Amino acid sequence: MYTVTGIPLTRTFRVLWALEELGQPYKLSQHGPRSPEVQALNVSGKVPVLQAEGEVITDSTAILTYLADKHGALTAPAGTIARAKQDAMTHLLLDEVDAVLWAAARHSFILPEELRVPEVKGSLKWEFAHNLSRLESKITGPFLMGEEFTIADIICTHCLNWARSAKFPVESEKLQDYGKRMRERPAFQRVAELAK
Repeated sequence: MYTVTGIPLTRTFRVLWALEELGQPYKLSQHGPRSPEVQALNVSGKVPVLQAEGEVITDSTAILTYLADKHGALTAPAGTIARAKQDAMTHLLLDEVDAVLWAAARHSFILPEELRVPEVKGSLKWEFAHNLSRLESKITGPFLMGEEFTIADIICTHCLNWARSAKFPVESEKLQDYGKRMRERPAFQRVAELAK
């Protein structure tokens, strides 16, 4: 059994969703970022943290990759062109979507108040919209990688949901429809119940 430390309203949602998709049992230890319980596992205080096989794994994408590889699902096999393309999509999402939302969050409530620059959000929203328009052009099937649901879909959908709560508009009907379909997945719904 896996132990996941974090709260569902963070990137912890991604890990819980993957575990639900994989049908793997887990225990959720709900502790927020920078709490003593989290810092005992991850010195940065960031969540999620996964405990597996007596080890601690940090970073949501590293955890997703580990789980997908271990269970042979939600991913193309390592060493294949399909995996290289999936990894490229994953890194694009992290660099051009997640990172923009994270920068906005830092200037909203993460950084000490005297270091926040709220004016940066306008340029971040422009960058986000620009990056989403390029992402939209890459979608050629029901999922980001075509016919197969992968960890890239988990990251992308989490970011689209994050964007809504951060008031970053998602104008693309194609991406709105994609996000709606992903949120309808039973595994997503089970984790959404935990987040309430």
